Order: sequence, then structure tokens, then C-alpha cells
Amino acid sequence: MTKTAPDILRIAVAQLNPTVGDVAGNLAKAREARADAARQGADLVLYTELFLAGYPPEDLVLKPSFLKACEKAAEDFAKDTADGGPGVIIGTPLKRKSGTHNSIVFADGGKIIAERYKLDLPNYGEFDEKRVFQAGPELQGPVNFRGVRIGIPICEDIWGDIAVCETLAESGAEILLVPNGSPYYRAKIDVRHQVVIRQVIETGLPMIYANQLGGQDELIFDGASFAIGSDKTLAFQMSQFEDAVDVTTWKRKGDHWVCSEGPMSKIPEREEADYRACMLGLRDYVNKNGFKNVVLGLSGGIDSAICAALAVDALGEERLRTVMMPYRYTSKDSLKDAEDCARALGCRYDIVPISEPVEGFKHALTQLFEGTQEGITEENLQSRARGTILMAISNKFGSMVVTTGNKSEMSVGYATLYGDMNGGFNPIKDLYKMQVYALSRWRNAHVPPGALGPSGEVIPKNIIDKAPSAELRENQTDQDSLPPYPVLDDILECLVENEMSVDDIVARGHDRATVARVEHLLYIAEYKRRQAAPGVKITRKNFGRDRRYPITNRFRDRG
Repeated sequence: MTKTAPDILRIAVAQLNPTVGDVAGNLAKAREARADAARQGADLVLYTELFLAGYPPEDLVLKPSFLKACEKAAEDFAKDTADGGPGVIIGTPLKRKSGTHNSIVFADGGKIIAERYKLDLPNYGEFDEKRVFQAGPELQGPVNFRGVRIGIPICEDIWGDIAVCETLAESGAEILLVPNGSPYYRAKIDVRHQVVIRQVIETGLPMIYANQLGGQDELIFDGASFAIGSDKTLAFQMSQFEDAVDVTTWKRKGDHWVCSEGPMSKIPEREEADYRACMLGLRDYVNKNGFKNVVLGLSGGIDSAICAALAVDALGEERLRTVMMPYRYTSKDSLKDAEDCARALGCRYDIVPISEPVEGFKHALTQLFEGTQEGITEENLQSRARGTILMAISNKFGSMVVTTGNKSEMSVGYATLYGDMNGGFNPIKDLYKMQVYALSRWRNAHVPPGALGPSGEVIPKNIIDKAPSAELRENQTDQDSLPPYPVLDDILECLVENEMSVDDIVARGHDRATVARVEHLLYIAEYKRRQAAPGVKITRKNFGRDRRYPITNRFRDRG
């Protein structure tokens, strides 16, 4: 211990929303946060993983000009610290003789005082860092910052089996600061807490966990940064789904650092967290990709209604256009329910009948289809006419089409390619049907923080109560050809999230023939899902990044 070692250290956690590839914009955000932290009296600012690049940068990392831009931004930011203000720990990719690394730059006094490289590269689920990064060549020890020895493991370094934290503790680290890019899934916060507690138990050191915020394609980074003290208790907890630069005060007590001041935010419950994740994902996808507004088909059903609510909450009523596209099978209830939903949300509502285009398609195909029975092909003409109309509106006015299929439908292929699957983004793609109902009821009783939509019942009760139907033929309901949604969703969760065998699912009380049929539908719909719009990841295993099954696949589980 040197005589100059401080007894108080004020560490700011910058929980911000970067944009992948916007190096200049991300640097500007970092500078603004550092200025904010300086006003709050911070000694050091901790940013999140690969902040200057945005996370995950994927194959951008393979582009030399991108790497040069990131490193120059890091060097420029380091020069800022010559003003005597806070030092900074910021994530950036760095190309060195040992390879291209997921790195942090530690800067103070106008220069870079250390670099550290991620050792444990994740290669599972949504992560494929081994494809573009090389692991750090060796574990480097703690960094001496103004007399305090700080260990800096990077994200997966605290999750895997490599003893990074333990080695840092043995090398003299006094406190561990971890930059992270940890995506949201339901109850993920509890998982993160347990990971950190395990490391605190093994090292005896307090750990600060800084997590990114914002939507990046299908991934949602929910923030919720926190710290666990050396006594294994929660030292501070930052907000979830919100930007924040919070300064925490740490005091030396004997051989340990103890957090004496920091936020203690309340974490949302399950339905609120899922809803806010969907809202944040839609908002960031639309805004970061430069769309001025969005359009969706409002059918009078539950899925389009909750998507309309999410769009108004995320973007504001003036940025959503809804379109009802009735045909002969559209009920009066659906027409009323759609109009009531649009009126409750305050968004634009147009009616575009599809009788003429559908009948035109049928007429054009009369000779080719002569001698055949009407069926699914003709039903799908309705869906594809609606999809074409929405895409025409998108092309004419520059509005992104919001597509509205839920995970239950996407699982079993109850969606029409080039029809109701048309669209740029799907905020409920990873929500099963019963979860859609739960979130709709929750939204009618609550307005989430940051929402731009109104309070009260925004999804009419009749939409929630009535039997779901695509209304592609007379008196049609979804349950004509599918098991009841509570049954279907449970089977799907067993198959998709848990990879359970048919025997194990039957042992839960399900009918074997039903389980086998659902499994078959799940497999044969893979080609549709490959062509689906991206959508918010909510569960542990979404379609796309997490679950990658072959399209050509003859395996069936027959025990």
C-alpha cells in the first residue's frame, strides 16, 4: 500500500445506448457522459463492452478502416483526460500483433495507461465472437489507477471457466470493474447477479458490472448495471431500460472497498420488463435505421393491437399509420375493434378494402386453377393482397412495415410468406400467444416509463376476450386446426426452449399425437422463419440467433 493511495474512489458507470458503426456518435456520447460524471465529482468513468464500436459489431471487425476509426476515437478520447478530470475505461476493438481483440482502453492524464484484452470469447447462443476476434494472448494484471489496483475482466471473462477474476485477485487487484454487453432475456438479471456473486465469493473482491443499453437488431441490452460488495450483498442497482450516468462512492475500510453511496433502482416485474424490452427494441430499430414512421395492418385481433400499442408507446401516435383491410370474411366485430383500438391509441386509421385485388387474382388464375377446390391457396391470396398493400404504402411514404406474428404462429408455420410476414421488424416475434395476452392485459392497466402512448384501455377488452381468428374463411378460428393456445405454447416451450423429447413432453400430460404433430409443424416451418423479419429477443432461445435448425431435416422424435 502506497502512502498516496486514496481512501475514497468515486466511480461513474456510464449505462448508455451506442449505435453499432457510429464511431463518431458513440465517442460524442462518451464525452458527454464523462462531462456529466465530472460535474458529479467522479474520479473514473466505466463504459460498456466495445462501446466505441457498438456491440455486437459482427463482421465490421473484419474491416480495417473500421478498426482504425475505433482506435483513433480511443486515442482522441484518451487525450481528453489531460484536463485533470475523470479517467476512463472504454471498450473498443484493437488490432495488435497477437490478433484483433475485444479490448478496453484505460486512459488518464491525457494518455492511454493500459490496454486489456478479453480472454474468454463466447461462442454460443447469440454470441459468435470467436469468428471475428482472437482471445487475448495472456492475462494481464490489475491497472494502478491513482494508487488503486483495478482488475478489468471483460464480460465473458466472469462467466466462463477461465479463472480470470481469481488470477486478478492473486495479482493484487483491490476491486473488479467489468464492462459488459449482456443481452436481455426474461429473468436475466437474476442470472447476472448469481454469476457476480460466485466471483465475489471466489475472490473476496467487490465487483462493478456495467451493462450496455439499447436495441441492436434482435438483441436488447437492458442496462440494469449493478455491483456486489465483498460481503456478497447488492451494493447498488441502476435502472433497467433507461440511460444513466450514476456516480458511486467507494470507501476503503481495512483491506476492502465498500460502496457507501449509489443508486438502488427498482427492477420491473416480468410483464413490464418484457413489454419495455419490446418497446425499446422497436424504437431503436426504427430510429437507428432512419425511418420517420411505421405502418401496420390493424385486423381487430390481439397481435396487431399489441403491436400498435407498442408502436405508439415507442414512437408516438403521429408516427404510426394503421390500415384495416377488410374482405368478405371480416366480421363487424373486427371492424369495430380495430377502429376502437386506433381511436384509443390516437393514431391514424385507414380502411382499404381488398375485394377487388383478391378477386382480380382469382380471375387471373381461373384457367390455371380450373377443376381444383378452393382452399388454403385462395385464403393466402387475401393475406398476400394485404401484404402488397402495406408494402405499397411503405414504398410510397417511406414507412417501415411492422409485422405482427407471434412466436406460437411462427413456430408452427401459421403465417403467410409475402403476406402477413411482410415487414421490416416484429416486436412480438419472440412472444408466445399466451404471453401476448398477458402483456396486453398488463398494458391496459399500466403505462411503462418512457412510453409516449396514453393511459387506460388501449387494447379493447373485446379483442382480448374473443376467440382468435385469421378470418380467411367463414366462421374460422385458430383452434379449428391448432390445439388450444395454453396447450400449444407449453408444447412449443418444451420443444424450442428446453429441447425436450416427445416422451418427456407426453409425461407432462400431453397427447402423444398432438405433440408429434406440433413437432412436425415446427420442423417444416423452418424455411418460413429463415425469411421472416427480425424481431425482439425475449426468451432464452429465439428463432434466428439462438435456434439454428436445418431447413432440410427429416429427423422426427419417435422414441
